[in-house]
Amino acid sequence: AEELNMREPLQAHPSPSVNWSEIALKALRLPNMMHQDVPCKPLDFYTCPFRKSKIDRFLGCENKDTFFTETQRSRILWEILSTAIFGKKKKGEIGIGRLVDENVFLSAFPLHTGPYKSKKSNRTGPMNPREVLYQYWARWGCWYKYQPLDHIREYFGEKIAIYFAWLGFYTAWLLPAAMVGLVVFLYGVVTMHSNKLAVDVCESKGQFKMCPLCDEKIGCKYWDLSDICGYAKIAYLFDHPGTVFYSVFVSFWAVTFLEYWKRKSASLAHHWDCMGFQDEMERPRPEFAAKAPFYERNPVTGIPEPAFPKGERNKRMVAGLGIVFLMITLVLIFIVAVIVYRVLVSIPLFQNAMFRSQAQAVANLSGAVVNLIIIMAMSRIYENLAYRLTQWEMHRTQTEFEDHLTFKVFIFQFVNFYSSIFYIAFFKGRFVGYPGNYTLILRLRNEDCSAGGCLIELAQQLAVIMIGKQIINNAQEIIVPKMKAWWHNRKVKLPKKRKTTRWEEDYQLVDSEGLFEEYLEMVLQFGFITIFVAAFPLAPLFALLNNWVEIRLDAQKFVCETRRVVAERAENIGIWFKILHMLAHLAVISNGFLIAFTSEFLPKLLYQYDYHWNLKGYINFTLAYSPNGTLSQQCRYRGLRDETGNHTPFFWRLLAVQFAFVIVFEHVVFGICRLIDIVVPDIPESLEVKIKRERYLAKQALQDSETIMKVAAGVEELGKESRWRMVLDLTAELGSGTDSEVPGPEPSHKPKSLSKQVEDQGSVDVADDPPADADDDGLPLQLPRKSVTTLDFQKCPRGSLKRQSS
Repeated sequence: AEELNMREPLQAHPSPSVNWSEIALKALRLPNMMHQDVPCKPLDFYTCPFRKSKIDRFLGCENKDTFFTETQRSRILWEILSTAIFGKKKKGEIGIGRLVDENVFLSAFPLHTGPYKSKKSNRTGPMNPREVLYQYWARWGCWYKYQPLDHIREYFGEKIAIYFAWLGFYTAWLLPAAMVGLVVFLYGVVTMHSNKLAVDVCESKGQFKMCPLCDEKIGCKYWDLSDICGYAKIAYLFDHPGTVFYSVFVSFWAVTFLEYWKRKSASLAHHWDCMGFQDEMERPRPEFAAKAPFYERNPVTGIPEPAFPKGERNKRMVAGLGIVFLMITLVLIFIVAVIVYRVLVSIPLFQNAMFRSQAQAVANLSGAVVNLIIIMAMSRIYENLAYRLTQWEMHRTQTEFEDHLTFKVFIFQFVNFYSSIFYIAFFKGRFVGYPGNYTLILRLRNEDCSAGGCLIELAQQLAVIMIGKQIINNAQEIIVPKMKAWWHNRKVKLPKKRKTTRWEEDYQLVDSEGLFEEYLEMVLQFGFITIFVAAFPLAPLFALLNNWVEIRLDAQKFVCETRRVVAERAENIGIWFKILHMLAHLAVISNGFLIAFTSEFLPKLLYQYDYHWNLKGYINFTLAYSPNGTLSQQCRYRGLRDETGNHTPFFWRLLAVQFAFVIVFEHVVFGICRLIDIVVPDIPESLEVKIKRERYLAKQALQDSETIMKVAAGVEELGKESRWRMVLDLTAELGSGTDSEVPGPEPSHKPKSLSKQVEDQGSVDVADDPPADADDDGLPLQLPRKSVTTLDFQKCPRGSLKRQSS
């Protein structure tokens, strides 16, 4: 425990964790439907790193069987098993992981505390921790309740608890974004029929003969602009002034969300004793140790460890990057194939008068579905390939392995999921050419945007990929674990005549696959709702609905369907926060270009400024005439060109305005985001004070007792200002690791241990804030002892205690 730097309790104190929504609802005197009283709620403690030489200073030290929590004991046991030598140490024959990897053992895992669901008639005592988590967290009926994060942390460890804390925090922040997006969309629905451009398109029967969308020689015919009347109305839903406002709103929302998550993460890290946590002595991975060709001395420990040549590893990493770029190239080839597919599908539809008005919609929708199928297939293939590549690269520690795997998978998935959307947003319809000078791909004319613009096609593509991906992933999370469990139980075939043991019951569960897939899914979703939100304001709403389901599915997976994982510590969500930060900044740039170049916002604004404020004649203005002699009949096509095919002066002025808008938009948004970053501190001020104060109290508790009495006597004689200065100076001195050597009398008594208090009175004394032995200014004179709150401990085990960091 001392080597693992575990933190143990010094003094209990009340510090209930309250959500901001609880405070708001209480202030408004409204009922809180999200609140639930979870039994055996863990306590808060002042804690400090465990030292065996000073074990008598910690609460509960007299009972060594219950001093460490169940989670801590499993972590200690796993550390012992992971460092046990079973063969020759120089050959890396160390640890249970190596034995499992070599099939000496089938598996190694901590046991669940019992069944997650039992009949009340069969229950002889309180619910076990697993049953509590199922009843108050994993059940579908708890979808609107607060997550019992402290119970999750006590059972699964900080690494899993921080994931669910982030997922819940992210889901809560999606609520305002979804509400604003819904209002923006409804505004488009209400004003759709009064949209002048859509009205002009619908009333233009016979006025605008449009050029064929493919070569006349293969049967494409001329068509009338009014044929796409319904399409033009729907396009307005995703391209109106409200979407411009919403893209700016989401840019600020994303940055503010990340800033406040940093504050929440810091509070949780302190609350769960993980602030400043680092795994300084991470051991080599079992797979690495088994395949390492030689051994070299560890510069820190001086012990020979398995090693791999750096030059050879670098060569493998370069080769791995080459394979990654090869797979990315394959994705781009599939995008071109989907483009060709859409062109080929649209040709026969335009030839048929019945489907002509819906030709582009059908082609785009079917193309999006085909693209989704390709994306999901490539995603599954590449993740397996990336895992094998990262193993082949021979990274020494698990952290190095996970970081390189995350980089490979995210880079590929970014291109895989977003490339087709980027194509529609920024490239489709910009390299088409004009009649007589069309751009060809495989002898087919490059596809153009519809009369309603590319923004509606972008919304369609985004909706199909994002929502389709969510449905497929949720279906997989429901079906796949059950199929794996069925197949695993079929292979195990335990005897049915005798009663199975706990470890046999847990062995029938499937092995946990960790949090990598869960984080990746949510990070990709964050990209969908921020980078392209200008095209699809409903994206945050669908993300919110998905996440309500996702939390329960993940909870059921960990509680009901998988073996219990070894509790791991973590201070934050790691490299994923950097990826989220990158996506938030990319969203500002993307939305700026979407508004400027993809939507009709700036063209209409400039036309209103130059010509007519009510957009009279705008449709006719944006449709150019085909050059003479290029087609059998003169027709119109979308473009700001003259009759010779050259760009008009308005086009160049618009281009200048578009680039100017992007520059101003990005500078203003980034400037305000930077201001938010400065104004909102990463660590709340109240938490900083609390950290200093608790460090001070913890250091006092572990120092010689005469130091405490000297501090108490000395502070009592000083004035208010001098006392504060003395406390701050002493805090700084203690924080640097120096011990005061001022002599003083022995204290008259020691604080009772936790278990002793429970044994004597069935309750535990909890120190209030400020300490009972503090003066009027709240300055601590000695360790708090006064009992102001009595908490019943007879119903809850020692393992359900919560610790407060110091």
